[in-house]
Amino acid sequence: MFCRVCIVPLPSPPPSRLLNSLWFRGLVLFGLGLLLVWLVSARRPVAAFRPPLPPLPQDPIIQVYFNQSQSSFYTEPYRQQQRLGDDLEQVIVEAIDSAQVSVDLAVQEFNLPKIAQALIARQQAGVPVRVIVEHEYRQSLSKLTPQQVSRLDDRAQKKYQEFVQLVDLNRDGQLAPEELAQRDAIGMLETAKIPLIDDMQDGSRGSGLMHHKFLVIDGQMVLTGSVNWSWSEAHGDFLTPESLGNANHLLKIQSGRVAQLFTQEFNQMWGNGTPTSRKFGLKKLYRPPQTISLAPNSSITVQFSPTSTRQPWQQSGNGLIGRALSQATQAVDLALFVFSDQQLSNILEADRQRGVQIRALIDPQFAFREYSEGLDLMGVSLPDKNCRTEVGNRPWKPGINTVGIPALTRGDILHHKVGIIDRRWIITGSQNWSEAANATNDETLLVIDNPTVAAHFQREFDRLYSTAILGRSPSLQRRLREREQCRVQT
Repeated sequence: MFCRVCIVPLPSPPPSRLLNSLWFRGLVLFGLGLLLVWLVSARRPVAAFRPPLPPLPQDPIIQVYFNQSQSSFYTEPYRQQQRLGDDLEQVIVEAIDSAQVSVDLAVQEFNLPKIAQALIARQQAGVPVRVIVEHEYRQSLSKLTPQQVSRLDDRAQKKYQEFVQLVDLNRDGQLAPEELAQRDAIGMLETAKIPLIDDMQDGSRGSGLMHHKFLVIDGQMVLTGSVNWSWSEAHGDFLTPESLGNANHLLKIQSGRVAQLFTQEFNQMWGNGTPTSRKFGLKKLYRPPQTISLAPNSSITVQFSPTSTRQPWQQSGNGLIGRALSQATQAVDLALFVFSDQQLSNILEADRQRGVQIRALIDPQFAFREYSEGLDLMGVSLPDKNCRTEVGNRPWKPGINTVGIPALTRGDILHHKVGIIDRRWIITGSQNWSEAANATNDETLLVIDNPTVAAHFQREFDRLYSTAILGRSPSLQRRLREREQCRVQT
């Protein structure tokens, strides 16, 4: 009988050939599996970087961004690391790219290349650009001689090494002109002839600090907050790969009336081009706080420092902070780089006596110094090495155990200057809660009344507080033991 389909059995291969054939097929299948896994993973973020929290609604006039946000992620542009957080540099770049009329910025430290490129592009498009920096950061680090580098202190040495890591793209140990043209932000601005001054160009030795961190676009938009425009502040350090950047935030405010106040501050410092017309620090005219209504249930109060100590403290920036704290009826949460103003501690103590719940986080390098008001809140008095205590020092009786230090990634610091009052009011800006910031530095201070904005800051505080070290840490207890001889002497 004729069969249409005949299956003719092939002769069986020898056992060794059979094993080789099966091994080869397995190897091919394994390789295809690896390729499939790679293709899938390349098309979507690694699971570790899926934001654990959903984004919060943003206010239409005041948007808030955090470089350690848990509701977003991005690929950091210089170390090429995928990480959680908002890309603060990109937010700034997009704002600059939108400029059609003018770009004015005043920032203490500036070394982010993408922002420099955006500024140069705007100037080349015919948009006037003006830049003010703190005099310590006016010179490009590329201009330091080997002898000057060798004389830098430890902190400055680290900054220089980080700069080399940023610029040396081919990792040959040399900073070539083409590399500097892409990565040396200050040098890029100078080459493009963008007008750039610092706080010594009023003919003085500089103000306490030109500590502003703001940008004004077209006289209609303001970007400001706690972040300096550096890779360490926004993204993280090259020498500490696990760092995420200092804990910082950025506000984008869409208001011509607010922008006008910042432009007035900028123009006092910029002057009309002559040294005598430029005013920094206490040379500036005093202006009281200005409150601007932005929408129903939304307002912002703006004040610029410094304020002369010849004027009442209540009229200063710290006085504005004190008035805001005095409004509290339920809770005050603080996330501060420095807290050393005794009068603010006294106001918080009065809040506490009225039943207000107070929590505070202070950066570890300042939390337990002799002048820290965090010690007052804990009911601790810490004499200095000469057994002296601060004049007017007033530890709380009893102290509270809801004060501490955040547990940050190695290399990072708590750089916020934030107070949250009753989940409604936000105190923020560049101004640290210190006497120097209040009476010496060029500073920005904002008090925002807006529950939507407050929710963003509350989430950031709660994130930091959830892993904080509260109360008398081992390092504080050690310092207290070291000062026990002071009690014997007294």
